[in-house]
Amino acid sequence: MMDLKNKAAIDTKTMDCIDRELDRQKNNIVLIASENFASEAVMKAQGSVLTNKYAEGYPGKRYYGGCEFVDQIEQSAIDRAKQLFNVEFVNVQPHSGSQANLAVFKAMLAPGDTFMGLDLSHGGHLSHGCAANISGQYYNAVTYKLNEKTEALDYDAIEQQAIACKPKLIIAGYSAYSLTIDWKRLRAICDKVGAKLHADIAHIAGLIATGLFPSPSPYADVMTTTTHKSLRGPRGGMIMVPRDAELAKKINQAIFPGLQGGPLMHIIAAKAVAFFEALQPEFKQYQQQVIDNARAMCKRFQELGYKITSNTTDTHLFLLDLTKKDLTGKEAEEALNSIGIIVNKNTVPGDKRSPFITSGLRIGSCAITTRGADCNAMVEIVNMIDRCLQNRQNPDEMNQLKNQVKQFCQQYPIYQTE
Repeated sequence: MMDLKNKAAIDTKTMDCIDRELDRQKNNIVLIASENFASEAVMKAQGSVLTNKYAEGYPGKRYYGGCEFVDQIEQSAIDRAKQLFNVEFVNVQPHSGSQANLAVFKAMLAPGDTFMGLDLSHGGHLSHGCAANISGQYYNAVTYKLNEKTEALDYDAIEQQAIACKPKLIIAGYSAYSLTIDWKRLRAICDKVGAKLHADIAHIAGLIATGLFPSPSPYADVMTTTTHKSLRGPRGGMIMVPRDAELAKKINQAIFPGLQGGPLMHIIAAKAVAFFEALQPEFKQYQQQVIDNARAMCKRFQELGYKITSNTTDTHLFLLDLTKKDLTGKEAEEALNSIGIIVNKNTVPGDKRSPFITSGLRIGSCAITTRGADCNAMVEIVNMIDRCLQNRQNPDEMNQLKNQVKQFCQQYPIYQTE
């Protein structure tokens, strides 16, 4: 027999990389909007014996025996998601948010059908019609853009565009848009042209679940999300259908057997744990602090003379527009990374630089808020960012900042057991 306990320790290279990654996370300020720190309970479920179990199908309707316990786990995840998002039907099996979106396309569109999504450079997502993605290759993707002056969604322009191209589906919910979304207006646009409304709430799911951001549930035909980001669960996806039982059936068929085989039951268990955590009163307090922290960073950046896309944020993220600064998003990302502040370069509306260079940074507050940092800490972080960008060619200043970042991280441990 193979000694599983000892064999796991033989791969010292992988184990060493995991240890070093933990050290990196402990000693860096993570401001990537799509990242967060899952709880120890979530990670324990994710690393459990459930990884050994095949369970093709759905609770009570499996193609394998021995599913009595995983059935209970998956049903718990489904029931908790229904409660969090006020929907009637949930599929917790998608392996990712992009896979969830693809399942929606498979269930609701035919290859070549027209749908509308926000342009990638204006805050949309790859899976919303980017030419490099399957969504832009198998379907006729028509992209809408933000208003050039307000840098906000232009609902009148979206309506006129929809009338002209007659989409079967409109996607709303974005990866780099910081303002409130008018779901009701989008529903009216869809109704006017006979389209379905798909709300991709991957970034704002935690805010919606706690009532701090308007919910699309009363208006959307279908909702998709990731379960990490602001939901603070494991990496994975989920699809919700607020009302339509027939559509929910098509969605289930699109996931299995349409796109996936066996679900990842250890990930579904971790989703169930995360949803349990999200139903606790403390989770709403956390989400409010996430928004307060993002706004505190915006305010401080503006005080220092930086431009914020859309001028403010209603969520956990915002775009720092460096167009008028003497550096690119790539240069800024690399400089900040060198002192231990982790962000990602990002295009800004009307960006003339490529997605590999960009003129902006996307900044998010979820991960650093999980560590217990408050608005005063956000001001300290912004001051360090500004000092770094201004002194990126000065080795002495950069070394001082690197030490300052480490000291900051020691004040806010990832896990209380540290």
